[in-house]
Amino acid sequence: MRTRHSERHRLSRIGWLRAAVLGANDGILSTASLVVGVASAPQARPSDILIAGVAGLVAGAMSMAAGEYVSVSSQADSESAELELESRELRDDPKGEHKELAEIYVQRGLDRTLAEQVATQLMAHNALEAHARDELGLSDTTAARPLQAAIASAISFASGALLPLLAVIFSTRNLAAPVTVIVSLLGLAILGGLSAAMAGSPVVRGVVRVLFWGAAAMALTAAVGRLFGVAA
Repeated sequence: MRTRHSERHRLSRIGWLRAAVLGANDGILSTASLVVGVASAPQARPSDILIAGVAGLVAGAMSMAAGEYVSVSSQADSESAELELESRELRDDPKGEHKELAEIYVQRGLDRTLAEQVATQLMAHNALEAHARDELGLSDTTAARPLQAAIASAISFASGALLPLLAVIFSTRNLAAPVTVIVSLLGLAILGGLSAAMAGSPVVRGVVRVLFWGAAAMALTAAVGRLFGVAA
């Protein structure tokens, strides 16, 4: 019978969790701060506040997508260059590469005889894959995917940014700023708590941390909006 591996580890979801949390957190915080800043200006009309929020959502989502695409594309280029170099080394010096792979297994705890046998069998199966995984630390699960990363970042940012926008839409002009602050802080608290729980970190610490910086950002932009709005 085939044995099923029932253990569940959090490390397997750190990558996508980090990207999703950062994107949604940025979406809530940057859009809410922008909306609160504009709403705090006495002369701002409801349409001005909404336009600022929508513009912030679109610009932020595109910025996140572009930044993630460029960053992950650079990583993908580096990975391709490393694999190409490793492929040449395998072709030009297979014995040296075998010795190098065996030495890696020795350093991980295998005796030399077994390490050489493992290296021989893995290289016979797929030499490049063995060296990519055990020498370079590359695998299919960790491979850089620029387009996927860009789309995921844009979607997570836009999803977070919708929260303060909905707060603006369903509140009156006089209550736009306070309602946005309350709703956005609530969203940040939930997001911080969920991400901390999924990562195995203390939930209270995660919530307090995100609430502190969220409140600070919105307070600062509100002060700027009121100051320059009065001056204007």
